[in-house]
Amino acid sequence: MSTVQIDRLLDTVVKTGGSDLHLTTGRQPTIRLNGGLRNLQTKVLDSEDMVSLMKSITPERNQQELQEEGGTDFGFAYGDAARFRVSVFRQRGDIAIVLRQIPNKLLTFDQIGLPDMCKDLIRRPRGLFLVTGPTGSGKTTSLATMIDYVNQTMDRHIVTMEDPIEYYHEHKKSIVNQREVGNDVPSFAEALRRALRQDPDVILVGEMRDLETIEAAVRAAETGHLVFGTLHTTGAAKTIDRMVDAFPVTQQNQIRVQLSTALVCVLSQVLMGRIDTKGMVAAYEFLVVTPAIANLIRDNKSYRIDSAIQTGKKYGMQLLDDHLWTLYSRGMISAEEMVDKCKNQNDLRDKVHQAGGVIGRPELDDPEAAEQPAEDKSGD
Repeated sequence: MSTVQIDRLLDTVVKTGGSDLHLTTGRQPTIRLNGGLRNLQTKVLDSEDMVSLMKSITPERNQQELQEEGGTDFGFAYGDAARFRVSVFRQRGDIAIVLRQIPNKLLTFDQIGLPDMCKDLIRRPRGLFLVTGPTGSGKTTSLATMIDYVNQTMDRHIVTMEDPIEYYHEHKKSIVNQREVGNDVPSFAEALRRALRQDPDVILVGEMRDLETIEAAVRAAETGHLVFGTLHTTGAAKTIDRMVDAFPVTQQNQIRVQLSTALVCVLSQVLMGRIDTKGMVAAYEFLVVTPAIANLIRDNKSYRIDSAIQTGKKYGMQLLDDHLWTLYSRGMISAEEMVDKCKNQNDLRDKVHQAGGVIGRPELDDPEAAEQPAEDKSGD
């Protein structure tokens, strides 16, 4: 299989709006579309196909890493059509590749449904703004939208540290310098340490994955920078616990005090397939740190944060489950999707039943329906 065919596969992903392309031996190329996997009507891939596909897109340096480490990640631009984040890895002695499509077009607040309050919060001169959620929940897209909003409306020096760089930002009203971990700088912690000498106003930390990075991000937020960071947690209260738990017990009180003053807000999101139209929709939990919530963080009472969010509606706060229920009530998502992604499954199940709804998966009983979309792509 030659590069011509990888081009055809990538064309199909771009045209259909698929989020990922999966390539592995013993199976046809497969696209993730609206959350589900769909086989493309082409040949089943064998070991040789996989090696030539890998070589056609993988830079020399990453082929070396694949050889030594058994896996590698990189980003690449597919002409002007799209960018892809690629993970190449070995499995059962063969090669497998997953390509995630990163849309070239930066979206607006309205297009992705971000809470309006975010606009006010990102005008702040300092503080920690966390965007959290499971892998593939659209955190990168939300952050790119917020960075673009700063870039368009304010004169700031924005330094990002990402692994890999996904959305490319051009200089608009702001200066944007994007550093790729593994390419431009060895680690997030190192990038953060250096960033403070680069006269930044806004810092984006692609992943706060270890104690050193979390500590550096909090310190940067305290010293007069607006710091955006991401964590793989669901829900605002859990995010705060996760950050505190990263520290040794002897330092946990101190980090609570620091977080209570440095944290601006936590935006926690999940992404779901829509049933009213094609495409995806995000549900958000949104916590804005008010003096009352700062006290809860400082006093180690994160278990009371959810009820504080409920009473904080005037600040634009909302609980994830409330937003999921709103999306379900409007007929945008299925009851199953809502119950899968929510925090309190029993509560929402009861609400569905009280409202006369049913939780089942009819589409799985009809193999015809599940297979349908694969046909559309046979022409590509």
